[in-house]
Amino acid sequence: MNEIEMARQRKATGRDRRHKGLSVFRLKVIGAVFMALSIASTTLVPMLFGEPSADNMTGLTVAVICEIASWCAVPIYAWLLFDGWRHTRNVGRYWAGLFILAALAGIPYGKIMTGDWGVPFSIATGSSGSSGGSAASFWVSNPVWGLVLALLVLMAIDWLAKHYSGVVRWLLTVAVIVAGLLWNLIMRVGVSQRVMYTGAVTLAFVLIFYFLAPRENTMMFTAGLLGAVMCITPGVGVAFLHYRNGELGYKHSWTKWVFYALYPVMLLIGALL
Repeated sequence: MNEIEMARQRKATGRDRRHKGLSVFRLKVIGAVFMALSIASTTLVPMLFGEPSADNMTGLTVAVICEIASWCAVPIYAWLLFDGWRHTRNVGRYWAGLFILAALAGIPYGKIMTGDWGVPFSIATGSSGSSGGSAASFWVSNPVWGLVLALLVLMAIDWLAKHYSGVVRWLLTVAVIVAGLLWNLIMRVGVSQRVMYTGAVTLAFVLIFYFLAPRENTMMFTAGLLGAVMCITPGVGVAFLHYRNGELGYKHSWTKWVFYALYPVMLLIGALL
């Protein structure tokens, strides 16, 4: 399926809706804004309001509000991942792109979280830095890896659906899902404030979209319920998805690559600050 055919398919889906809604481009912009809030909570906020602490309640309050608000992006990026998977021409290349993005993002992410630049492909244990854990371990746990793992699980489930049936298929599917969740939890992928396990929650949203996509209302209700349970704000993110229109919304073909570069660039700026 080429890009022209993909665009036509999305437009056909969009015509079925009663409102213009949010295109993929607009959803990515909204997600990027929330994503920036997360970075600002640990970089810009301390510069403007002082180091967040019990003695600085203003800085602490602003930092917490920014971080909690950023969780609205979790279901948005989970949907974009699922939508990208079902429309991509080459799922392997799609996964490789996310892998490279996660690797690049991990370097400044480690700097922000520990004060030391992350070291790719080197997982260390122990404690260093103010956040507890080495720069290398934070390189591994940056939230983009949650998307990488979610797509890997999605690919495995889809492959099982094509090659197995009945009880065997579902047993293997459950095993793959459990393995994905455990990997997210053990590696602490995207753990925020020791409350939001972004990697695991991202996978949960992706699975909801995958299994319930044919039933729009059920899918949105289930995703909203999950978002509400996970500290409320992800549920707000689901509300944005309700107004999607299925269209790409890109004026230029290179626009999608800008969004790939956006997160590591914002992290780099934050790390330099």
